Amino acid sequence: MAQARISAKACEGAQQPQPQPQQQQSGGQLRGRFYRSTSMADRSSRLLENLDQLELRVEAFRDAASAMEQEKEILLEMIHNIQNSQDMRHISEGEREELNLTANRLMGRTLTVEVSVETIRNAQQQESLLHATKMIDEIVNKLLDDLEDAKMRLMSLYGACTSDVPAGPIDQKFQSVVIGCAIEDQKKIKRRLETLLRNLENSEKSITLLEHQKSSVRQSCNSKQD
Repeated sequence: MAQARISAKACEGAQQPQPQPQQQQSGGQLRGRFYRSTSMADRSSRLLENLDQLELRVEAFRDAASAMEQEKEILLEMIHNIQNSQDMRHISEGEREELNLTANRLMGRTLTVEVSVETIRNAQQQESLLHATKMIDEIVNKLLDDLEDAKMRLMSLYGACTSDVPAGPIDQKFQSVVIGCAIEDQKKIKRRLETLLRNLENSEKSITLLEHQKSSVRQSCNSKQD
């Protein structure tokens, strides 16, 4: 009987679960952490990929808005040129008035569209932009004093903004100022100079045509007197 009780106790001891070694428990925890880290890396990679795609869309959005800004400037310039064209001076007063009403209506509708793309600048870029704008404004304010000299100076400023071989001298000081501007501001400065030069060219054509007409009238008058 004693032997039977001893054997029973031995069997009960064999059936009880043995505690696992501490090393195995620690290993399980390490494996759990490893799997979680892999999952976090996957999530981070997906989020980064989404942000990269959004960055492309943001830049495309800004480019589209900038193109709309340019289109607005072009439309206003074209309407203004029509209103001040020589053809408008050679039609009846009633027709000219009607066309001006239409042009003013189109200009008003164009101005109702507000498009603004802000450029992010640091302090140095902001200072360079103000300096470049001041240099252009100084020439524009003296246009009526000497049209030809103003045109030459504007051409030298434009030559400093283009990568093409300029037709004339380059304003080195203006070039160093423009280089300090933000890339978007450099493009806007170049577009402004292009617009000013086009307007000057149109003005010169108008003046030349007007002088030619005056000369023709004088010759006609002299012929009649003879």
